[in-house]
Amino acid sequence: MPLLEVCAGSVESALNANAAKADRIELCAELSVGGLTPSKGMIQLVKEMVEIPVYVLIRPKSGDFNYSLLELEQMKEDVALCAELGCEGVVIGALTPERKINERITYELMQQAGFMDVTFHKAFDEVVNQFEALDTLRELGIQRVLTSGGEATAMAGFSRLGELIEEAEDDIIIMPCGGVRSSNIGYLLDLGATEYHSAALVDGERYCSKQEVEAMKAILK
Repeated sequence: MPLLEVCAGSVESALNANAAKADRIELCAELSVGGLTPSKGMIQLVKEMVEIPVYVLIRPKSGDFNYSLLELEQMKEDVALCAELGCEGVVIGALTPERKINERITYELMQQAGFMDVTFHKAFDEVVNQFEALDTLRELGIQRVLTSGGEATAMAGFSRLGELIEEAEDDIIIMPCGGVRSSNIGYLLDLGATEYHSAALVDGERYCSKQEVEAMKAILK
């Protein structure tokens, strides 16, 4: 059965995802700008209150995915904190000014992650060549890639997602995201992905909907 990861931008959303028996939480702050690294207090509280795995977004600023050496050091400190607090994974992403995978930063953050699982986030949708980027991430040993196939939504990027999943084979997980909801996840199942990602927001609600998560989980069975 495919797994469902829920993007939680607050403690309340994380609790809703946990109550609905999502398989995993991607914890972040400031969803309005695509997500930023949450505070220590938020991470610690969520870890104390939920039972499912928590992956934390490591992104120090909004805008592009080019980072300075000081920002890299900041991200490494955030990764170390996640390990200290017992998080199961981190979600990273760094590009060069030429919109290719920044191999140095990716490698250094992976080394810092140690025992934790590592996902490469939607910075992947900004690269010049997704197949070249996928090969680079595979060589680096990234566990999974969060992507909508270079489009705004998984539905719009359906064809590319299928190509990426085929290219990835069993070496790296392609996790479709972007507007994934109970209304379309049944169709997206045709991609054959093993994991799906959703914020589970409905009708302009501020927090992840427990009912929406439960509906998606029922379809994934």
